[in-house]
Amino acid sequence: MPNYIYKAKTKEGKDIKGEVISVNKTDLAKSLHSNGMILISVKEKGTKKDFEINLFGTVPILEKIVFTRNLQVMISAGLSLSRSMTTLAAQTKNPTFKKSLIDIGEKIKKGDSFSNSLAKYPKIFPEIYYNMIKVAEESGTLENVLGTLATQMEKRHELSSKIKGAMLYPIIILTAMSGIGVLMLVMVIPKLKETFDELGVELPLATRIVVGFGDFLYSKWYFALAIFAVLVFLIITFVKSKKGKRILDFVFIRVPIIGQIVQKTNAAYTARTLGSLLESGVPIVRSLEIVSGTLTNVYYKEAMLNSIDKVRKGNNFSEVLKEYKHLYPLMMLQMLEVGEETGKTSEILDKLATFFENSVSESTKNMSSIIEPILMLIIGAFVGFFAISMIQPMYSITNTIK
Repeated sequence: MPNYIYKAKTKEGKDIKGEVISVNKTDLAKSLHSNGMILISVKEKGTKKDFEINLFGTVPILEKIVFTRNLQVMISAGLSLSRSMTTLAAQTKNPTFKKSLIDIGEKIKKGDSFSNSLAKYPKIFPEIYYNMIKVAEESGTLENVLGTLATQMEKRHELSSKIKGAMLYPIIILTAMSGIGVLMLVMVIPKLKETFDELGVELPLATRIVVGFGDFLYSKWYFALAIFAVLVFLIITFVKSKKGKRILDFVFIRVPIIGQIVQKTNAAYTARTLGSLLESGVPIVRSLEIVSGTLTNVYYKEAMLNSIDKVRKGNNFSEVLKEYKHLYPLMMLQMLEVGEETGKTSEILDKLATFFENSVSESTKNMSSIIEPILMLIIGAFVGFFAISMIQPMYSITNTIK
């Protein structure tokens, strides 16, 4: 039996690394799961190929959406899977995606199942993808599941695009303002400093700060670049660290306006993904494990992981989720309870996902009208400080001449 090196995560979110002999990767995942751990990555000792969970991977999400939609059409038209894969591979421009589709088609021709073939490429096809395909193969509903997958990816991509679009405006404004400020400090301030030095004017504190900073950027620009690079590196390192990620995620949840968008976005992601999995026939416990892997916010991920054991013991998911009222909207908890009582959980989750997606869309539209006056205040404060710093010594010169 092969010897595997694995990484796993406990329900408390603790990372575990180890080495074990197992029949295959599936048995290893089941063994870890029975011990309260979820497999994150695994590789056979002596090989370089890792089995990793990755939501989007190296292939753009739009290409995977088009692939899934086209595959659904081909399956409904009666084409075989292997022929569909060959046709779609020929239409694909992305070399990584093309190579993987050709290989998947070859594996299917040799008798391997579609889901197992997809599982060989976890960086391209995430866990939710091949798990839903596996259930579809067992139930004979591949066409419907492909449609569900395409819709799920489309909705998630649309939602993330709207959030990124809403953040683009303030980033552009702040970047432009910072660029103009640096140009003023480097090009204008040194000339004004020369004038003030010639006139022998005693400069106020604000003016000395501006002049000193401008003089530093002008004469010691290489130090300034080095300091900037170090700060960027430290910020990126902090954000990528576990502690930094927890702090940042906590801030995002608590900050007014942004916190509401984060809450609705994660509620939409949870409802859309869980609803798609349940509709496809994936068991609730396995669905929660997959959902936890798709959520990027630490606190929402932990909420899903902590819910798994309680649901496995027979508790309703709606009851378990009530422990996280600070994360999920009350409406979601109430509607989920109704869905469980009526046996229409997947339908309710689909409607909840649509509602929260629309709510996020409206919030992002309104965000610009909220951020704009805040940006105007920041720019006004910056310009005002700079103007006062420069006008004060000029006013002193005028009084001296009189």
